Amino acid sequence: MTYVSHYYYTYFTRVNPLPGPFPFPFIGNLPQVYLRFNGDIQMFYNNCYKKYGDIYEIYRLYGNERSIVLCRSEYLKNFLSLSLKNAHWMRFPNRKGSIGLGIEGKGVLFNDNYKSWMFNRQFFSQAILSPKFTDEAIDWTNKLFNELESYWDRLFLKKEIIKENKNILDLSGWFNNYANDITIKLLTGERSYSMAAYFDTFGDEKSDHPSAIINDSVKFVKALHKQLLSFQYFLLVPSFLRNYIPFFKNKENDLIQNRGFVNQKLDVIIKRRRQEIGVTPLGKPLPHDMLTSMIIKNTPRDVNYVDTGEVNRSMTDAEIRVNLIEAVLGGYKSASMFTLIIYYIAHNSDVKKKMLEEIDSIFHDKIRPITKDDFYNLSYCEAIVKEVARIFPITHSFARRIDQPDKIGGYQWPADTSFLINIRAINNDDDYWEEPNKFNPDRWMVEGFEPKKNSFITFGGGVRSCPGKKLAMIELVCLMVLLFRKYEIDLIDKHSPIKTKSRDIIISCGELLVEIKPRS
Repeated sequence: MTYVSHYYYTYFTRVNPLPGPFPFPFIGNLPQVYLRFNGDIQMFYNNCYKKYGDIYEIYRLYGNERSIVLCRSEYLKNFLSLSLKNAHWMRFPNRKGSIGLGIEGKGVLFNDNYKSWMFNRQFFSQAILSPKFTDEAIDWTNKLFNELESYWDRLFLKKEIIKENKNILDLSGWFNNYANDITIKLLTGERSYSMAAYFDTFGDEKSDHPSAIINDSVKFVKALHKQLLSFQYFLLVPSFLRNYIPFFKNKENDLIQNRGFVNQKLDVIIKRRRQEIGVTPLGKPLPHDMLTSMIIKNTPRDVNYVDTGEVNRSMTDAEIRVNLIEAVLGGYKSASMFTLIIYYIAHNSDVKKKMLEEIDSIFHDKIRPITKDDFYNLSYCEAIVKEVARIFPITHSFARRIDQPDKIGGYQWPADTSFLINIRAINNDDDYWEEPNKFNPDRWMVEGFEPKKNSFITFGGGVRSCPGKKLAMIELVCLMVLLFRKYEIDLIDKHSPIKTKSRDIIISCGELLVEIKPRS
């Protein structure tokens, strides 16, 4: 009773009371999310935006933390500034959840220690933005798509199968597994076998990879995804619930056990790579995956030394682990993004026609590998990716926290106030975009076109903008070409909306059934 009384006293005496759904002790706005929107956070945010306007408040879905939701680009000046002088770059406060996750002062995604964040960001960016990493990404996009095709050839593309109209597949399922394989390969330099495991579920015919290797790979990938889900759990669920309420405590124990398994697997991979690097002569080239780049930075093998502001030290294994796990999240998002791209292309025949004209003008040979030069010439395909990212962002919001008092959205806020930026509301505001609800890649093709400042924030902005944006663009554009230059893709049901769900900050796409056949 004392806690509840204090909770509502704090609520009714809060600074700058704003409209928003009424909160409950311990669980915030969780009842509204689950009772009205079946747990879909994106639908909850959409409803709040329509009901309460450009600035409103919610209470985090687990707990009593107030967050101010911003839905106008004009409110984001200090959050998305490229200068740290006045910018509010912090995402979450330092809290016990970070310690429980083992990520306190590590990585770039949730790290609120500026010195440590800058150190990790430099390592991360150098690894993922290097020209050699770009070459590696394009090369493995080609190789793994060839593997994907080999499975499709055996399951869906035989003449008798097409004749019997059995060439129907779930594109979302295939590309979720494709994303697992290419992400882990580019990050660690080692193979995973998610596509092979998925292929093995379709019948008696099996892939060429040993079942033991496939099973071990599947177990590791599932654990990685579970570890990603634990980020939100530890950061948003109050320590009181996690420590004293049996349901939450059991959940925490399960996630801690899973984290131990993931760390153990990654430690083995890191140790093995350190040993491989140690026995490789200095003049001999090394792989260009992210793990290798992070290991050799600030060592005699590092040819692109950048002063990070710290002593010239290398990354610890614990720091490397956190960066690798956070980077997996980007691959998880790209699969849903690609599913949305297919969906929007299938519903816009004029867009599809222009895309095919661009692809066919570049690729007279339909089976040759894509090159880096090809990627830079695919401007309309890139415009399609940007337009899908604008109209249906996979990440519906991102958080910021001010570390000093500031005036935002017309109100003066004290330090330690939390904010959420509603990406979809801003990306689709008719004050910034002409016909914002229309899927129109041509808007990106107008010479000299630039979105109004802070009105396209799918990849964030400012000093904490997404460092994986370029990699995501490479993978998505190259996949579009590899798929559409050879195959005709038609939705089985054009009248049904895309199946999506949002249980956390990431929107995932469900089943997308398509008919596939070779292009004539």
